[in-house]
Amino acid sequence: MKIKGFLESSMVDWEGRISAVIFISGCNFSCPFCHNADLVKENSALPEIPREQIISTLRKKRNWLDGVVITGGEPCMFPDLIGLIKELREIGYPIKLDTNGSYPQLLGELLANKLVDYVAMDVKAPLNDIYQKITASSINTETIRQSIGLILSLAPAYEFRTTFVPSFLNKEAIMEIAAVLEGSRKYCIQQFNPKNAMDPLLRDIKPYNSGYLRETLEVCQKLIPNAKLRD
Repeated sequence: MKIKGFLESSMVDWEGRISAVIFISGCNFSCPFCHNADLVKENSALPEIPREQIISTLRKKRNWLDGVVITGGEPCMFPDLIGLIKELREIGYPIKLDTNGSYPQLLGELLANKLVDYVAMDVKAPLNDIYQKITASSINTETIRQSIGLILSLAPAYEFRTTFVPSFLNKEAIMEIAAVLEGSRKYCIQQFNPKNAMDPLLRDIKPYNSGYLRETLEVCQKLIPNAKLRD
């Protein structure tokens, strides 16, 4: 597991908290709309940040940080994620984990052992063949379904989120996702930002307009009342 990014403080990565953010390099998905392309490949040219350096910094900042966010890439690709989280919890930090939900076994271990306080899971698409297209992977969507179930039953707090990419998803697709997530406490429909999309062809695609976003949200809220839009 290689750490390729570290923010000492952020006010936007964990709502209501000032948190540090650790970026793990490497992902099993290659979503063309991904905005963290430099973190997708584990052999990214970004310099590796020593874990000991991060731990030392976080010890010093414990009195004014409210938590640590671990994101990627896909952190759950790496079994030694568990050791990193245990080390952070020994210092006293609450942990938020960002995941694509494709490693339910490790996610389940983290949740069963109460090692994470908040899970944010991306649900990329309806759980059918489009999932492989939108992630450019051979993912079995049953693993995604398993992770959703684990989060719903074991996570102390959580959110599901979907990036609303015009070339891949429409209102009907969002409704299919909402049907799988029905009853969830929190679901966020994220506006697509073409600026740094991994696939250059997507950088010229315009995001959905505000009217279509609101229309989609209103229909979605019939299944998930707390669904909301996020820029």
